[in-house]
Amino acid sequence: MVASLYRQLIIEQQNQVASHLASENQRYQQLSLTVNRRSFAAQIRAADPKTAFIAWRSSVDMVGALTFVPDNMPVLPETKDFPIFTGGPDKLHILTGGLVMTRYGPVLIATRTDHLATLIDKFISAALWAVGLTLGLTLALGYIFSKAILRRLVHYNRLSEQIELGQYDTRLPLSNKNDEFDMLAKQFNRVLDTLEHNLMAVRGVTDNIAHDLRTPLSHLRIGIERLEAKPSAELAGASADLLEELDHCLATFDAMLSLTRIEEGQQSLDLQQVSLQGLCEDLFEMAEAMAEAKSQRLSLHLAEDISIAGDKHLLFQALFNLVDNAIHYSPIGADIELRQQGKLISISDNGPGIDDSDKERVFERLVRLDPSRHLKGTGLGLSMVKAILMRHQARITLLDNHPGLRAEIQF
Repeated sequence: MVASLYRQLIIEQQNQVASHLASENQRYQQLSLTVNRRSFAAQIRAADPKTAFIAWRSSVDMVGALTFVPDNMPVLPETKDFPIFTGGPDKLHILTGGLVMTRYGPVLIATRTDHLATLIDKFISAALWAVGLTLGLTLALGYIFSKAILRRLVHYNRLSEQIELGQYDTRLPLSNKNDEFDMLAKQFNRVLDTLEHNLMAVRGVTDNIAHDLRTPLSHLRIGIERLEAKPSAELAGASADLLEELDHCLATFDAMLSLTRIEEGQQSLDLQQVSLQGLCEDLFEMAEAMAEAKSQRLSLHLAEDISIAGDKHLLFQALFNLVDNAIHYSPIGADIELRQQGKLISISDNGPGIDDSDKERVFERLVRLDPSRHLKGTGLGLSMVKAILMRHQARITLLDNHPGLRAEIQF
């Protein structure tokens, strides 16, 4: 920027000098054509040196503001710089000029340019001061800004050390600036929210596993201890009971492993074109006898058929789990409806339903809404349903059926 201004100033000064000399050139050429030699000499003597330095050698002597004409002076518009000495405080002046060829011979026309050099020096000095001041101000502001950034980084580092020590409820502070640090803090806080939620979920799963498996494992231990005292006739029945308890424990672990493989994508899908209408017909055929056993009415309503790419076995497992839950938790004589319309499948009942606060929680692992947990089950059924549907890019929503529950699956 400064260099550009400097070049512009030099060019402007050169243009002014050239324009001034060209004007004087034309003036004295015209003057020589309109006046005689004596008048021409008088005009040169009367020329104001503040405007231009004029010198002409007459037949007798030099006329004008200068007492000599330097050698090798070019003809205007070509110019040449040359020094002159004066008796004033500034003894040396620099002139720029050239010759004008007139009727009475060559005339030297020059203008002073050393004051322009002084102006340029002042400009350079002012520019250097401006650059220095700007640089100093920039460094000062940069130092202040870097100190402010460093303080925030140090604070963030201290908070990260607290998080590393296990204080997962720690959050990075936000300012009113909404700058890059605030954006980073918001993202980091969201990560911490997810981490804390996952840790709580892991602790909940651990507690649920301990709660669910403690009773059957205690029964197994007690049953094994009592086997020695039982008569031979009762050993088969007692062993069968123990095996049932053990199968329940193994089923829980198998379900958890299967759920993990589905969620992590470790279990590949056997993709094929699956008719949603045919899938619902198979569900109805499988579950109708179960509903009749509880004197319940299971109805099927089909509309426009849609085929999707999916794993038929896993989809049937997920939807059957929902129908089985509706039959299992609805009372005797309840109405259960299986409806398919395009890519939407809904399973409705008029049972006890689920509270709004629990509609999302029931999809978590090992969550069972039965506080006493006396009903058999692993608490993994709905988790498995959601994992299977997510692998098929489907969405499940639990809604109130007034009364009862309605599960809607949108493919």
